[in-house]
Amino acid sequence: MKSTIEELGPTRVRMAIEVPWGDLDHAFGEVYKELGKQVRVPGFRPGKVPNRVLDQRIGRPVVLEQVVQHAIPEVYSEVVRENQVRVLGQPDIEVTRLDDNDTLAFTAEVDVAPQLELPALESLAVTVDDVEVTDEEIDKQVDVMRERFGMLTGVERAAQDGDFVSIDLEAKLGDEVLEDGSTTGMSYEVGSGNLMEGLDDAVRGLSADETKTFSTALLSGPNAGQDAEVTVTVRSVKTKDLPELDDEFAQTASEFDTLAELREDVRTRLARTKTLSQGAQARDKIVEHLIETVEVPMPENLVEREIEWRNQAFQQELQQAGMDWDSFLQMSGGQSREEYDADQRKNVEQAVKTQFILDAIADAREVTVDNEDLSAQIMAQAQRSRMSPEQYAQQLQQGGNIQEFVADVRRTKTLAQLLEEATITDASGNVVDLEALRPQTVRPAQTSDEEAPAEDASTDEPATDEATDQGTDEAGDDAKA
Repeated sequence: MKSTIEELGPTRVRMAIEVPWGDLDHAFGEVYKELGKQVRVPGFRPGKVPNRVLDQRIGRPVVLEQVVQHAIPEVYSEVVRENQVRVLGQPDIEVTRLDDNDTLAFTAEVDVAPQLELPALESLAVTVDDVEVTDEEIDKQVDVMRERFGMLTGVERAAQDGDFVSIDLEAKLGDEVLEDGSTTGMSYEVGSGNLMEGLDDAVRGLSADETKTFSTALLSGPNAGQDAEVTVTVRSVKTKDLPELDDEFAQTASEFDTLAELREDVRTRLARTKTLSQGAQARDKIVEHLIETVEVPMPENLVEREIEWRNQAFQQELQQAGMDWDSFLQMSGGQSREEYDADQRKNVEQAVKTQFILDAIADAREVTVDNEDLSAQIMAQAQRSRMSPEQYAQQLQQGGNIQEFVADVRRTKTLAQLLEEATITDASGNVVDLEALRPQTVRPAQTSDEEAPAEDASTDEPATDEATDQGTDEAGDDAKA
């Protein structure tokens, strides 16, 4: 078998492949075997029809066409493997010669990963924000805890911001009552603005059993974008009484005896969270530096396929939510479709560049992935997905995503190496030691109400693992390379 590879550009090649007729014996055997099962010839048992009879029965050109369809994928894969070509996507195949009993020749044009010129990586240095915890941040965390221990008390007055009201809602389009816009006995915090536009203005000033009607645009469902008439009836008004911030509250809300001890614990947790975020910030800056310093030719076909895939997936999500593009863009801040598409293209291109760069660094450093690396990543991703490791691994296998997962693990490992080798300093010039924050064991996520106050202020994820996992999840965001 002869093959030549011609570079059509930095990210595309054309392979010209010639296959001697003798190398097609396997393909002929498979085709004749399949045809023998399908074709019925009087005087011959199924599967026992001679090849020459099959040629006469269905025509030699038909046989050759099926042999070509069977042989080309195998031959193409062999050439790719032998020449270590890193192909991206499916090739464009053209048969250029088919001489019976002589030669099969074809060309395959396909996108390939570019060859990159990497900068020196031994002296990477990045600067991250200082770790500074303010009294205001501590107050905010303590207030969250305080809210959880608040008690609702009924009041005989009109509703105002901060009150909790029980309301009935009825939405109409003309004379038709919309079931998905109507409910009874809903609890709502006045002033929160998280239900529908105009509701807060309507409820303010209403007392129990009072009603008001207002107009609002429907954001979802089959009538999204249309204005509906909504009637709201207040059934009760309650105010939230918060506990006093004192030592008794600290003892109720935590394991500490005094409010001062509780606040100091919150400060420690916030400081740890911010220190961990320095790892994520360092990761982002390393990726930004690589994107800025490494020239990466972009395979436009790959970018277009990824954008198309994302749009189709998101279109399905919108349909399932009963929304369209216009309602989504309105909810997301009034961004135009052109602006959304431009932002998406930029994100996809950065994701593709990041993957190419990390792959090139991994190749240069001969980074390998072993079972321990895979197991650790499966456990981490399973925990984030609220699945067992076995379920997550099975999902990968069923979806045919094992190869892509291994490639992501390799990139994660490469980025972790860069992060560990880089000199990281804060804005004040202090060296940040991320390795010192790595826990000795992986602790399960907190779920109980007693532990809940800490979840806004801390995490037990290791800094380097968290940084690099998010690096491939965010910077590399599923670019289908």
